[in-house]
Amino acid sequence: MSGIDFEPFWLSFKLAGITTAILFAVALPVSWWLARTACRCKPFVEAVTSLPIVLPPSVLGFYILYALSYNSPVGAFFEEYFGIKMVFNFTGLVIASCFYSFPFMVQPLQSGFESLNKNMLEASYISGKSPLMTLLMVALPNIMPALMTALIVTFAHTVGEFGVVLMVGGSIPGETKVASVAIYEFVEVMDYGTAHVYSALMVAISFVVLLGVYLFNRVHSRRMGVM
Repeated sequence: MSGIDFEPFWLSFKLAGITTAILFAVALPVSWWLARTACRCKPFVEAVTSLPIVLPPSVLGFYILYALSYNSPVGAFFEEYFGIKMVFNFTGLVIASCFYSFPFMVQPLQSGFESLNKNMLEASYISGKSPLMTLLMVALPNIMPALMTALIVTFAHTVGEFGVVLMVGGSIPGETKVASVAIYEFVEVMDYGTAHVYSALMVAISFVVLLGVYLFNRVHSRRMGVM
């Protein structure tokens, strides 16, 4: 068993934090629209946003890798005009993680918005609040369990990513070698002792995150019951 290097965990947490922040900003208006719209295209949009849940990570990772590589118009544009390579670096990991974890942010928020009392929203509009102010000042504070679930589960899901990040980022120490990739490599070289330690830390982190979600929701439910 070799010494424990915590850099892969730091990279995993950094990736998860950035991804969660980006997805919250992107998924908030999407989930709000999905919860409020009666458009016929809603099932289509819901299916597209949910694809990462059912697609094999290797399939999603392959298409993201191709889309960001120099062989694609997007990858060629950024590399030629800005000198930015979009694959096998941390930037590529963030982009890939945003695609992979998108439904884990959208679905809890959408469910929370759909559970809101419509009369409360109408009262907000009547009082002169804009749709944006209604979303931020009325809707969000009243779906705290759903909001916390979306943020925490998205963060935890990103920390545990493997297939997509390996396809798009590879395993570059200090750049793209996250904890899940490190565990895979320890198993490959039959360093099961270190793999056990890394895996146990991941299990503990996942358990604490889920426990936090359930405890928060339980406390919030009790407070709402008292009120």
